[in-house]
Amino acid sequence: MKIDMHCHVKEGSIDSKVSLEDYIRKLKERGLDGMLITDHDTYNGYRHWKLSMKGKKYTDFVVLKGIEYDTLDAGHILIIMPQGVKMRLLELRGLPISLLIDFVHHHGGICGPAHPCGEKYMSFTNTKCFRKNPDLLAKFDFVETFNACEPPASNGGAKLLADKYEKTGFGGSDAHKVECAGMAYTVFPEPVKTELDLIMQVRKKLPIRAEGEYYTGTTKEKIGKVNKLLVASFWVYNRCGALLRMHWRNKKIKKEQPIDPIDPIEIPYLDKIKRKH
Repeated sequence: MKIDMHCHVKEGSIDSKVSLEDYIRKLKERGLDGMLITDHDTYNGYRHWKLSMKGKKYTDFVVLKGIEYDTLDAGHILIIMPQGVKMRLLELRGLPISLLIDFVHHHGGICGPAHPCGEKYMSFTNTKCFRKNPDLLAKFDFVETFNACEPPASNGGAKLLADKYEKTGFGGSDAHKVECAGMAYTVFPEPVKTELDLIMQVRKKLPIRAEGEYYTGTTKEKIGKVNKLLVASFWVYNRCGALLRMHWRNKKIKKEQPIDPIDPIEIPYLDKIKRKH
């Protein structure tokens, strides 16, 4: 089963030019079976699917809920939570990576670095956090090893990291333009109908593959050296955003991080035990 695991739609990402409907059409044209919506720090793109399209259109196509989270210190992290687990905290940018990983795992989700060998500040291996603690990679569940908008050297470095730490490799287009949608994807050996189906295949370490081709029409290729200014601007934007949302993050941490929650992954198992007794 082929799923584009890194998708930005204009209903959720201000820098995407692709509507969710156009995205799905393009993916279906390319022979893909599903997509993971990963807008930056928001689930609005998925909300559009759930409220306006789910059960009404494209019933033969799987749309999953994900997010690309802007951390305080480790770049962009892709996160997938089990269906039904609603975490408002994940829409408030600026958590440090160590807290983010523990929070995601505490509630049954999985996470991994997007384009880990890409741009400074945005990509895990090009942050001070990685330089201080490279083995933090061992705590991730997967690594994005093929991003259609990254150069071969970047994807090659990501693949080496995944191999070193024995992590699942994901592929995704990271498309912001319709031409790029579906150019990279992940092949799952078993059917995926829900987020939990996907999470369990990763946890079981099934033979998941990242495949695709490169997109050469990215904005950073077109603007050349000006891209360095944009990268620096992102650092300022991310830090300011983290500070502005600190109060709300602290409130959500207290509300959404109970002392001893049940891991949603274990709920079906616990129900089975109860029926036996």
